[in-house]
Amino acid sequence: MMAELYRSAANVLALILLAPAVQAAPAAIEVTEASITDMQAALASGAVTSRQLVAAYSARIAAYDQSGPTLNSIVMLNPAALAQADALDKERASKGPRGPLHGIPVLVKDNFDTKDMPTSGGTLALATLQPASDAHQVARLRSAGAIILGKTTMHELASGITTISSLTGQSRNPYDVQRSPGGSSGGTGAAVAASFAAAGMGTDTCGSIRVPAAYQNLFGIRTTRGLASRTGVIPLSDTQDVAGPLARSVADLAIMLDASVGEDAADAVTKGAGAHMPKSYADALQTGTLKGARIGVLRSLFAVVPEDKDGKDVYEKAIASLRGAGAEVIDVTIPGLNDMLTDSNARKFEFAADLQRYLAANPDAPVKSLAQIINAGLHHDQLDRSMRETLAETGRQSPGHELALAKRTVVRAVTDALFVKERLDALLYPTALGRPPVIGAQDVHNNCRLSVDTGLPALAIPAGFTPRGLPVGLELLGPAFGEPRLLALAYGWEQLAKPRQPPFSTPPLVAGKVPGSRRAAASLAGGGTAKVAIRFTYEPTTARLHADITASNAAPMVVALHRSHEGGPGPVLESVRLLGQKQASADLVLDALARADLGAGRLAVVLYTAAAPLGTGRTLLTFTPR
Repeated sequence: MMAELYRSAANVLALILLAPAVQAAPAAIEVTEASITDMQAALASGAVTSRQLVAAYSARIAAYDQSGPTLNSIVMLNPAALAQADALDKERASKGPRGPLHGIPVLVKDNFDTKDMPTSGGTLALATLQPASDAHQVARLRSAGAIILGKTTMHELASGITTISSLTGQSRNPYDVQRSPGGSSGGTGAAVAASFAAAGMGTDTCGSIRVPAAYQNLFGIRTTRGLASRTGVIPLSDTQDVAGPLARSVADLAIMLDASVGEDAADAVTKGAGAHMPKSYADALQTGTLKGARIGVLRSLFAVVPEDKDGKDVYEKAIASLRGAGAEVIDVTIPGLNDMLTDSNARKFEFAADLQRYLAANPDAPVKSLAQIINAGLHHDQLDRSMRETLAETGRQSPGHELALAKRTVVRAVTDALFVKERLDALLYPTALGRPPVIGAQDVHNNCRLSVDTGLPALAIPAGFTPRGLPVGLELLGPAFGEPRLLALAYGWEQLAKPRQPPFSTPPLVAGKVPGSRRAAASLAGGGTAKVAIRFTYEPTTARLHADITASNAAPMVVALHRSHEGGPGPVLESVRLLGQKQASADLVLDALARADLGAGRLAVVLYTAAAPLGTGRTLLTFTPR
C-alpha cells in the first residue's frame, strides 16, 4: 500500500513539474499588476484573448516560480486552461461576456476541491486525491467565467502560517525571498503579489488570508461567518474556517466576492446569506468614503514586538493619513480582551475529526485520518509536534472546546456593544505583529483571533513598507455582514495612500524573457604593490550581488562594499578578508535600501591594507546590463 502511494505521489509530482507546459506563444498584453477591469476592457476591445492571458500568466510562472526567485507558490497548473480559455473566447464572440470575470485567469489554494486537478491540502499523503466535483466557491467562479489557472501551495493541511509542506516544501515571499509569505494561504499571497494570476482564493481559520495579504502588500478578506460556503474545502476547524479572496486592489477583491459568496444548501451556516448581500460589492467603491467615517483604533492589539519599530512608524503614519482624509479616528478599548481571546481557539479540538469527515466523503482518498498520515510519516518534520499534540486531544468532548465556544460568545457580545456605543464603522489594528519571518522561524505573532472569535468580517489592507522594503498591513474589522462598508473604507484608503507596490523579484518579462543580470568592475590600489581587481554580477530577480576578487599579492587586505551617505562614505554592507590568498568571492542579498543605492550608483567599494588602514581607492560602482 505505501509503495503504491509513493509511486502515485511521484507520478503527481512529475505532472506538477511538467504542468507549466501550458505555456504558449508570447502574449500581446502585459499582465504584471493588471487589474481585472483593465483585462476585461482589453478582452472586450479585441486587443487580447483569454488564451493570451493564460499564456502570459503561465510564462511568468515558468520564469519566476521554480527559477529566479523560486517563489515555489504553484502546486500545478491546469492542463485544460488553454482549452477552457478558447471556449470562453468563442462564447464571448457569440454571446458576449458573462460578467467581469469572463475569461480571467485566477488561482485557488490547494485545499479547494477541483474536478480537473488533484487536491492535496499541501500534504504528500493526499498528492493523488482527485475530487469528483468542484468546491462550491470554485464552481461559482467557473460559472462567472473565471479560468482556474492552477492550484497554489499552502501550509500543510492549513495548520500553520509559514507555508511549508511535505508535498511542496517551503514557499517564498517575493518581497524578500529569504522570508516566508505567511500562511496558510501563502502560495496564493505570493502568486497574486507576483502577478501569476488576476486574483486568488485562500482560506482563513485564524489569519490565513489576512497574514499573507499583510506580508505581500495585498487586500484580503475574511468574510462574516456564514456569508461564504466551505463545501469542498479541506477543513481545519469547522467553527473557524472561512474561504475567500486575495487581490492586488479593492475593486478586484469586490469582483471576486460577487462571484464567490452566497448561500449553499450543503453548508448550513450559509442559510440566509443572500439576505445580507448587495446587488454588487463593487457598488460600495465610491469616492470620499473616508470623510466622516468613525474608526476605532484598538490600541491593545498594537502591542509591538521589539523588532517591529519600523512597523509602528507605518501604523502611526497611516492613522494620521486617515484623520487627514476626514475620518474620525478614536482610540477605543475592550476591557479584558486579552483574557477573552486566550483559550478561545477550537482548532486543536476539531481538526482531526473534521479532516476525517472530509476524507470519508472522498472514497478514493489514499488515507482516512490524521493519525494515518502521522503514523506513516507523510507530514513535514516542522509540523510533527503540533500534529501529534492535536491527536492527543479528546476532541469536541473536551472541556477546552466548550470553554473556547463560551469565550467566543462573550467577545462577540462586547464587540457588538462597542460598535453600537461608539457608532463605529470599523475597528483598526495591525494584521501581523512583526515583519514576515525569516524562513525557518516559527514564532509568528498576529492578531487573527478577534475576527475568528466574533465571526465578524475583517479586511486586511496594505499600510506601507518599512525602510528596508518589507510590507506592513493593517486590518479593518466591521459589524456582521458589514463587508460593503469595509470595502468602501479600504477603497478610500487605497485611493488616498496608493499603497500597492509590486515586488522587485518578479518584474515584467522583456520579450518573453527574464531581465538579465547586470555587471560592474573596479580596480583598486592600496599603496605599495597591493592591488585588487573586482568583478560584480547582480541578479535583479534574487537581489543577489556576487563579487569575484583577484589580488596582486598575498598581503593581508580587506575589500569592503559601502553604502553612500549624503554623497560621502556610508556604512559597510559586506567585507571580504584576503589573508594570504590572492582570490576570493562573496555573495550578498540586497535589501530595498541597498537595491535603491545600487540603482542610483551609490554603492562604493574600498580597499583596506596595512599601508591604508582607513581605506583607499573608493570607487562608486556603475552597473550595466550583461
